[in-house]
Amino acid sequence: MELRKTFQSIIALHQQDFPFDLHERSTKLPIDGNRIVTVTGIRRCGKSSQLGLVINQLLNNGVRPEQILYIGFDDERFLSMSAQNFDEILQAYREMFPEQSLKDVYMFFDEIQLIEGWELFVLRVYKNYCQNIFITGSTAKMLSEEMASALRGWPDEFREYPLSFTEYLSFKGIKANKFTENGAMILANTFRSYCKEGGFPQVVLTEGMTEKTKILQSYFNTMLFRDMMEHYHIGASSHVVRYFLKRVMNNLTKPTSVNNIYNELKSQGMKVSKDSLYLWLEYACNIFLFRRVPKYTKSLVKESISPSKYYMSDIGLRNAVLLSQSEDEGKALENIVYMMLERSLGEDDRIFYFNETKECDFVVQQSEQVSELIQVCWELDEVNTEREVSGLVVASSVTGCRKCRIITFNQQKTIQREELTIEVVPAWSLNDRIIY
Repeated sequence: MELRKTFQSIIALHQQDFPFDLHERSTKLPIDGNRIVTVTGIRRCGKSSQLGLVINQLLNNGVRPEQILYIGFDDERFLSMSAQNFDEILQAYREMFPEQSLKDVYMFFDEIQLIEGWELFVLRVYKNYCQNIFITGSTAKMLSEEMASALRGWPDEFREYPLSFTEYLSFKGIKANKFTENGAMILANTFRSYCKEGGFPQVVLTEGMTEKTKILQSYFNTMLFRDMMEHYHIGASSHVVRYFLKRVMNNLTKPTSVNNIYNELKSQGMKVSKDSLYLWLEYACNIFLFRRVPKYTKSLVKESISPSKYYMSDIGLRNAVLLSQSEDEGKALENIVYMMLERSLGEDDRIFYFNETKECDFVVQQSEQVSELIQVCWELDEVNTEREVSGLVVASSVTGCRKCRIITFNQQKTIQREELTIEVVPAWSLNDRIIY
């Protein structure tokens, strides 16, 4: 009964707050019903705001506040909640609005993956009571295979990210014409700030770099303790797990050898198994802290045994945890370009890195065919131009792909090499969708 009252209080408070004062996002969720809409992504990237934007749209379409049931499970009052308590949600709502049919209700369950066994509850509600269900979660495996199979294709899955550069400009209220000299300067300067603070909405809207850093560090601590150690029941010292995650962050843009990190930990007297490190890396990817990029090879066996690269879902998070300096600008740019690419991926698209006699940062594969080769470099100069270009040349000869780009901070030109036309473009000029 106490839990039911808590649910009623939360439902009522949210209904009083309708409509929400929110910034628009690029991702648009469907509201035509008859499905379960799922939104996954890293903690604090804006998934809850996506639900709020849907609620605002429903209200504009004439849906009454009483028809909207919103529960956020990222609440300390639900720490002891179990799957057996889910029925209290329905009972709480029925007591509040006894005349309201559940089939006409829009249900929003935020961070529901925190309660084990949530799948069966959602499935039962969907089959028996309500087909207007929206759920969010901060783990990649939020939708279990069992649930996905039982629903037979009903769920619509969406991925939310920290702000893209276009969204970042919108949140900052910056409008500039990239085709004018002054506009290009404004965009370049703003992009430099984006490389430092990243795209978490709360961080972007906060004044002062010190406060931004504090928020980002708190995000990391929550991910470390709650999303990883508590959720996955990691028994090791938090100091060891923290060191491991920071070590992977520090290796940004380079293939990560778990074996090397294991030897480092062992030499420092930190006791942990190599298998545990591999699991922790998987967990960190599951909560969207890291994004994995495998090596390009035509052999599935070689792909599976070759070390992968790991990028951050948000570069600002890395900067705050490692307190990175200006020399990391190139790494930040490469990370941001990777996230641009991931946003653009189709269902069958993949991204690899290339490393044979030469290196190429990104190999974009669409429908089993390599469609583009991309190098990332903060600034091309007499020293590094040959390295970047030769990497594209070798990758082109191996993959057969002739579309090549070098993405820089603020340079634009064309390079001709061995029948390849290589476009050099500034990152700030790119649209959010850079895979065509």
